[in-house]
Amino acid sequence: MSDGHDPRVYFAAERTLLAWVRTGLGVIGMGFVVARFGLFLRMMRRTDDVDTHAQLGSTVIGVGLLLLGSIAIALAAWRHVHFQRGLDPRDIPLNYGTKWPVWFAMILAVSGVALAGYLLARANFA
Repeated sequence: MSDGHDPRVYFAAERTLLAWVRTGLGVIGMGFVVARFGLFLRMMRRTDDVDTHAQLGSTVIGVGLLLLGSIAIALAAWRHVHFQRGLDPRDIPLNYGTKWPVWFAMILAVSGVALAGYLLARANFA
């Protein structure tokens, strides 16, 4: 490591990616809870009538949080790839899988978008 090349630079970038993935998952989880909160309130009132305004508000805010978390994860993966391409190949550890964290992040981002679509499709706005 005396020549200035250090694999810890790549590991720091990977930890940053994983921190953004963790943050995005937290926002996605919170979005899901908020989106389903209208249903929870209706169940607690034990009534069959649908208060569409309460459900609409919580669904829209929850889906917004889901999309925000998914975008955060996707942007973090994009930034990680961009940073990794700028690294000297000697800064990347030998025989180390550098693609799977990005694939993992993108799968989570797409899953968040799919969950948002599912919640919108299942929402009862009538």
